Amino acid sequence: MRTVRTISELRAALRTPRTNGRTVALVPTMGYLHEGHLSLIRAAREAADLAVVSLFVNPTQFNDPNDLAAYPRDEQRDALLAQEAGADLLFAPQPDEVYPRGFTTQVRVTGPLTEALEGAHRGADHFHGVTTVVSKLLNMVGPDVALFGQKDAQQALVIRRMATDLDLPTRIEVVPTVREPDGLAMSSRNVRLSGTEREQALALHAALHTAERHVHGGDHDAASILQAARDAMTPFAVEPEYLALVDPEDLSPVTTVDQDALLAVAAHVGPVRLIDNTILTPNGGTAR
Repeated sequence: MRTVRTISELRAALRTPRTNGRTVALVPTMGYLHEGHLSLIRAAREAADLAVVSLFVNPTQFNDPNDLAAYPRDEQRDALLAQEAGADLLFAPQPDEVYPRGFTTQVRVTGPLTEALEGAHRGADHFHGVTTVVSKLLNMVGPDVALFGQKDAQQALVIRRMATDLDLPTRIEVVPTVREPDGLAMSSRNVRLSGTEREQALALHAALHTAERHVHGGDHDAASILQAARDAMTPFAVEPEYLALVDPEDLSPVTTVDQDALLAVAAHVGPVRLIDNTILTPNGGTAR
């Protein structure tokens, strides 16, 4: 695996493979890789001839400067893990390479996709930061396919909307959430949880699992399902920032689970803000 730090180096490294007809997959990450990221890299190896992993903690998608400062970073560790997972190229630019002096452009997706859920609590600017940096990465790499995780379900919807609206040629693929044995969704932020907080963090999975059981048992009423999910978090002393049942395509609220519905949850556990989700289906099945 080769590491490059500038756009010119990146494009030069991809020029010959692309001329030879080889396809390229991109896995955008903010680093501190875990098994969820590695599953994306392995999926990239299956989806294309070359797997490019970007490693960039994007400052424009953080609405809390403390969260940005606390975000874990370890490039040497990440490079080793990416290589072991099958990455061919690691793109690790500095902030001024991505946002050079005088940079003033922003790519925005407006409407419910960026205003609901995360947008309502973090501000739509969070997603404007995401879409701006992802559009830049797609332009820098020019991949045939880009892969994202289902844990960030709303982000994936926003990116797909952007790619469609801007006629971008890159195919957007979403890979299922990878979880710890006890059900906690893998996240780079998990390393910031203390022992007690790590146990409390299971509240999010408990809420999702309880909702799944209710739907499997024949409960299709959204209010009832949401109340059961909220009650499941109480023993963990965790209060959800939001717990919502929405349409998985446009994020509009649903009142009855008579077709696939996205159950999304966010909560603070100690100093860490966590998110998770699951797809509820009226026959009781789930797709994460």
